[in-house]
Amino acid sequence: MPNWDEDSRQLRQNLGHVLQEILEAAEQREKPALEAAKRWHSLIMQGLSVPDPRLVGAFRGEPGLEKIQVRVGANYGVDSVSVSVALKRFEAKLQTLVAELDALLPIHHEPDADQLEAIIDLCAWAHAEWVRIHPFVNGNGRVARLWANSFAMRYGLPPFVRLRPRPNAGYAVAGAKAMQGDWKPTAAVFRRLLDDFLDEMNL
Repeated sequence: MPNWDEDSRQLRQNLGHVLQEILEAAEQREKPALEAAKRWHSLIMQGLSVPDPRLVGAFRGEPGLEKIQVRVGANYGVDSVSVSVALKRFEAKLQTLVAELDALLPIHHEPDADQLEAIIDLCAWAHAEWVRIHPFVNGNGRVARLWANSFAMRYGLPPFVRLRPRPNAGYAVAGAKAMQGDWKPTAAVFRRLLDDFLDEMNL
């Protein structure tokens, strides 16, 4: 079986299946919830070689994962003992932001320029905050990109954030800033990625 972090055919198939599920949920405007992210993570890891099955679909700080810390480069994710509280705050704020946008943008409503900016900001904040918390032991970037695409599709945009391989256009630098608590660089990257995606669609 491919390694759980390897860019394999199995992983890409898994991501495709999850994205299809997310599209269906976006069309129904389901309330965003942490349990959805756990399910995505479990689906992503199907058929992959995982060091310990307890790591699949489980957040750091949960039973068996109480002392696991994560680091990306020089930046650490939220301490495992604080992950649960950080995630509850994430979920509450996310549901508030989404409810506000849902009210402004009925289904099949074409967003204007200001609303488009609000959608990108939502995608970027959710992605960056997930990266900052880094709740899973592995696969946080993939799940963060799924969050971003879920909100893009919820409001009629294409899934413009590439799942695998990771995007370029300054994405890695923005991710490092996100782990330091700054989501604005992610928003700037996402604007470029959306423009590039739409330009390719119109070729």
